[in-house]
Amino acid sequence: MPLSDTTIRNAKPAEKPFKLTDGDGMYLLVNKAGRYFRLDYSFAGTRKTLALGVYPEVSLKLARERRDDARRLLANGIDPSAQKRAEKAANPLDGTFEVIARQWIEKMVKPTATEKHTLLVTRRLEIDAFPAIGARQIRDLRAPDILALLEKMEQRGVIVSAHRVRQIIGQVFRFAVASGKADFDPTSALRGALTPVKEEHHPTITDPAAIGELLRAIDGYAGSFVSMAALRLAPLVFVRPGELRQAEWTEFDLDASEWRIPGTRMKMRELHIVPLSRQAVAILRELHPLTGHGRYVFPGARSDDRPMSENTVNAALRRMGYEVGQMTGHGFRSMASTLLNEMGWGTDAIERQLSHDERNSVRAAYNSATYMPERKRMMQAWADHLDQLAGRNVVPMRAAKA
Repeated sequence: MPLSDTTIRNAKPAEKPFKLTDGDGMYLLVNKAGRYFRLDYSFAGTRKTLALGVYPEVSLKLARERRDDARRLLANGIDPSAQKRAEKAANPLDGTFEVIARQWIEKMVKPTATEKHTLLVTRRLEIDAFPAIGARQIRDLRAPDILALLEKMEQRGVIVSAHRVRQIIGQVFRFAVASGKADFDPTSALRGALTPVKEEHHPTITDPAAIGELLRAIDGYAGSFVSMAALRLAPLVFVRPGELRQAEWTEFDLDASEWRIPGTRMKMRELHIVPLSRQAVAILRELHPLTGHGRYVFPGARSDDRPMSENTVNAALRRMGYEVGQMTGHGFRSMASTLLNEMGWGTDAIERQLSHDERNSVRAAYNSATYMPERKRMMQAWADHLDQLAGRNVVPMRAAKA
């Protein structure tokens, strides 16, 4: 029987290597090192084997396409293995890691990432990867080659950067596999081989009673009216601090209770929709007469042409007595994530509202409105819950001196 994706996924290594046939000479070789697509064929009376790729980097569909390409060469009297060697010899630089990495940057990174992120990725490769493996043929690179350069980075003390470079190299390899210039991604064998990164969490508050105290402190904030509005809105929408402070009035439809943040301002470069609760709309309507004539919802103290400072919310929290290790503007995201999960809301809806990336999941193919009905219900329930914790129904804001 022909192979299927289910059969391949369920194929577990045994004491001895074994084969699962597909057809026309193609089969899957399963051993303790992995699952390899192979093609057996005869040329000029000699039995030969052609490597078609390693699963899952090479899918069953792609392996069959490579098999069919090889059989077309055979029909024209050409040895596929010899053709592969000839192409490699004729273009020795085309298959080097650096050449393919730069192709990946041009085709996959630049079209979707910011200029700053593209430059960062390029510099990571230029500083650490290219000097070590840039001139090597990508098809010849193995896990120990990559581990060696990553261990040198660890010796310099840049543990986080070493993990980032491993991820980038893996993306380059997967691009190479898809374009037929590599057979597998060796970085998959390096999981757990590097010094673990100590995860840093943004300080937050998740105890319900303490959250109530924080909300009441915000209600009594004696700073500027604009700053208080930002503080009031932050826990209701739990977007990233930069997305909040740079909010523009043109992004809001208060009648539809919706905030549409353009992809140019989002970390994941995708349009993000924030359903607005009744409480959030009330805050914005009260703020509009003060800042609605300008571009920014929360303009800076010195100029309406610039958004408020990135430190405004954190400085206000400090002014209310919350120390650096207690709470930050980013902490409202962790607060919402923790409590919404405890309240029983669906993980998918929570993660989408947090605009978290899901590149390792089939669910990464989504649009900005995914789970929207549930997200609307969730955002209103969250606002109501915060009111309960604060012991308020509706607390009107009052303009304070700047």
